[in-house]
Amino acid sequence: MTYHLLQYFWKLLSYIPLRVMYILSDGLFYPLYYLGRYRRKIVRKNLTESFPEKSLPEIRKIEKQFYRFFTDIFFETCKMATISPKKMSKRMKFTNMDDIKTVLQKGKSISLYLGHYGNWEWISSIPLHLEREIVAGQIYRKLSNKDVNRLLIHIRERMGAICIEMKETLRRMSEFVSNQKVSIIGYIADQSPKKQNIRHYVPFLHHHTPVFTGTEKLTKNHGFEAWYIDVKRLKRGYYEADFVRLHENPKSLPDFKLTDLYYRHLEKAILRQPELYLWTHNRFRQAQKLNV
Repeated sequence: MTYHLLQYFWKLLSYIPLRVMYILSDGLFYPLYYLGRYRRKIVRKNLTESFPEKSLPEIRKIEKQFYRFFTDIFFETCKMATISPKKMSKRMKFTNMDDIKTVLQKGKSISLYLGHYGNWEWISSIPLHLEREIVAGQIYRKLSNKDVNRLLIHIRERMGAICIEMKETLRRMSEFVSNQKVSIIGYIADQSPKKQNIRHYVPFLHHHTPVFTGTEKLTKNHGFEAWYIDVKRLKRGYYEADFVRLHENPKSLPDFKLTDLYYRHLEKAILRQPELYLWTHNRFRQAQKLNV
């Protein structure tokens, strides 16, 4: 019963035109930032340590820009419940799609690296541009709230993608390979590993950062190609995502080189538009600051 009520109100909210949603987003910014101060300490700490060359006024400017974007993302995610494929394709454009199609048509599967950057939720619209026989999906971390988790799966799969729970990744990838199904699977790879699972560190935003390497291992084991998706926000509600090949044959790379390449691209994107990164996560809690 709780799920159906949640779905009803979420869908009801999604019928609001985006131009009106952005007015609501502007209104939500003030109580979230000034009154509730949602995770302000974590965001300030992350920004200050990641951009030690910036002054406090510059940090505050990025901080406010981020919170405005953060409220936009909430409403844009709501919109996914009812937005049409035609409108989604207009608002989330993909470049180099022909290169991706060429790889898939050759029968090679792709591991698609992305981060909590830009509108990562709208990336689930990739299947709108692919042949139906291609398996397009995304790996997700299950939420503790079952109703919210179920709702997010529903809206993420509206455009044809499938959601694969993180703990099921290896089994599902092995199934695809065994059944000769060509796939393109998205991994939000900027996850923080548990302390006992740390295998590699990268220099990332002035931190010596422990990173998740499971995507690299799986990609190499199954002989997939590795690509990164570089997202740009053109204006409010409009994005452009560029497919960038990380490596055609990751098996030939030394251990952790693929992970290093991914973080290099992600850091470059963050430096370009820092307000588009998800700064509310305490992702540097196990990292060490690097000297400037």
